Amino acid sequence: MTESRFGLTEIDDLPVDLRERVGEVARKSGFVPNIFRALGHRPAELRAFLDYHDALMERHGGLTKAERELVVVATSAANHCTYCIVAHGAILRVRSKDPQLADQVGSNPWQAPLDKRGRAITDLALALARTPEHFGEADVASARAAGLTDDEIWDVGAITALFAASNRLAHLMALQPNPEFYLMGRTPR
Repeated sequence: MTESRFGLTEIDDLPVDLRERVGEVARKSGFVPNIFRALGHRPAELRAFLDYHDALMERHGGLTKAERELVVVATSAANHCTYCIVAHGAILRVRSKDPQLADQVGSNPWQAPLDKRGRAITDLALALARTPEHFGEADVASARAAGLTDDEIWDVGAITALFAASNRLAHLMALQPNPEFYLMGRTPR
């Protein structure tokens, strides 16, 4: 099976700035995630994706990094995006230090055993991801009642929106997860 129906770009064929950014990810993880190689044939789009991704996912304050990944895995599960469930499930396992959480959320985010805060984050993200035309004040009020701040609610919504786009691109490309993602965070390093 091919990793992407539109092919993959080698890291050495990326513009210098992207080669450095993607290279840093590869140094940390030990491999180049296929999403970067798949978007590499359109450098401007890869650059924009990385900029928005980093602005949301690497932001200090508010949601923890694990909670941000929880949003990605839950909404990617709702959108049936195998690439993002597997890739971000691996990151969720690492960041949450819980080898089971990502599989539970990825298989059924509505029934995953979460604490009150995790459930509020997930429910908010799923409401926006699955029935955005019905999303409204009641969803926001429930999140606030569970203790989420307006900044955290915004982050849940913005991450949900970014990964709705990412999920659809992964579907378009028939993007396959790197094999390395399947083992990440399952056993101690």
